[in-house]
Amino acid sequence: MAKTSFDAAYFRKYYFNTGTRVTSPAEMRGRAQLIAAILRHANIPVRSILDAGCGIGLLRKAFVAAIPRARYTGLENSEYLCTRYKWIKGSVTDFAPHSPSDLVVCYDVLQYLDDRDASRAIVNLARLSRAAVYVSALTREDWRENCDRARTDRAVHLRPGDWYRRRLQKRFNYLGFGVWLRKDVSAILWDLERP
Repeated sequence: MAKTSFDAAYFRKYYFNTGTRVTSPAEMRGRAQLIAAILRHANIPVRSILDAGCGIGLLRKAFVAAIPRARYTGLENSEYLCTRYKWIKGSVTDFAPHSPSDLVVCYDVLQYLDDRDASRAIVNLARLSRAAVYVSALTREDWRENCDRARTDRAVHLRPGDWYRRRLQKRFNYLGFGVWLRKDVSAILWDLERP
């Protein structure tokens, strides 16, 4: 498997070119609104957001609209993006801020890490988050059934979804739609609302 170079050419293909991009601002607005609604419904206040692997920052504006009082921090491993957007340079595997964020977003990052680093990143998510995480990663099942392969980077580690769920369940309870709540944080969910 080729190692992905997160340079200008990568982001031009997968994020800036409307003919080949993997997501759109509209899709990310919907994602931010969904995450915000789930956490509001669960009565989880969000004053700070860490977007771990923030890319070009499509979620930044979306979260400003969905959770206007929350402080957004972008964390990115790409030197190119850190220079262009002034993100904090770092990796979800070992980033250690002064204090945790209420919400940590890890969107389409873990599939780029090998098993060891992806496991380390999931452990670190519990340290990075005060309350909740949103995790999305391309799985083996998604590759077979859901993604548009013409627009999806193939240079990833395809794992079964259960690989991620088993590791996340050690530290988090699943709320739904990719949102996980730390085990030491409680939310009142009605019986039929539980996943």
